[in-house]
Amino acid sequence: MSDPATPPARLLQGRWFDGLSSKARPVMVSLQPTPRGPSLVLHPLSEPGAEPVVFAWKDVGWPEAWNEHKPQPRVVVDLRDQGSLEIDAVADWRAALAAAGERPGIAQRMQTRWPVLLGVTVAAAIGLTLFYRYGTPWAATQLTRFVPVGWETSVAENVLKQMDDGTLKPSKLPRERQDQLKARFDALVQQTPKTLHRYPDYRPPLSLEFRAGMGANAFALPGGKIVMTDGIVKAAAEKGLPDDALVGVLAHEIGHVVHRHTTRMVVEQGVLNMGLGLALGDVSGIVSTGASVLTGLAYSRSHEREADCYAIALMRHTALPTAPMGKLLL
Repeated sequence: MSDPATPPARLLQGRWFDGLSSKARPVMVSLQPTPRGPSLVLHPLSEPGAEPVVFAWKDVGWPEAWNEHKPQPRVVVDLRDQGSLEIDAVADWRAALAAAGERPGIAQRMQTRWPVLLGVTVAAAIGLTLFYRYGTPWAATQLTRFVPVGWETSVAENVLKQMDDGTLKPSKLPRERQDQLKARFDALVQQTPKTLHRYPDYRPPLSLEFRAGMGANAFALPGGKIVMTDGIVKAAAEKGLPDDALVGVLAHEIGHVVHRHTTRMVVEQGVLNMGLGLALGDVSGIVSTGASVLTGLAYSRSHEREADCYAIALMRHTALPTAPMGKLLL
């Protein structure tokens, strides 16, 4: 016996194309509420007394409404292997679905209600911004812990070889001058306290090399190799600055190595591309490429600030003045 509190299911006229015949079978259609969603029941009119055909919620390709104010002329329901069903009474179909407990998903609500679409778009934009600004750097910092030093060393060797074949040339600094600066560099490395290490278990072999070219510059490669150009050594001499200025620059580059900035940049862009790929699907290629460039610009400034703070802390720990470094870089 049916529950008197439950109204009888509304019957709708429909045409069932069952795939067995080219002709449509006239049916009466009803929707019954179930815990997992409405079930579809077909009552064939051409077979009086035949058992109704019941389709569970999961076995039906339920049509979605694309425009609430301009509904489609008819409803076409995908019955999978059992063909398809057509119903002309679109408004009655919608009402029957609602009465059977069907609730439109977020995708359908976005298609039919622009405030929902606007809200989801704003929420997605905020989510992507937060992921870009905070999630990507945090994830990259954690994942970088698992990147082996051997990989960094291999990358550094390949990069330096390419630069030696292009913009860099052998240093023209006298060997004695190179040895003086290397001695100051080695002493600085030996005095580095453990408290300044970003990754406690990360101990790459730090080394200093000299090259000519690229003007007054110094840069760090992943894995511990630091390159100082003849130009910056000459600039310090022309300004009459002591070697403490160059030591400060080296402390800054050590900061880049200790914080694994180059490796983090690679991982950050990989994480960002992966996140955009999951969020945006096929259109993420163009977006992620531009976002990667923006990430490199923004995070490099953050990395420079970290390296500056590291250099100042290391110079103070070793009782070396920071003013000469500031004068050299101005």
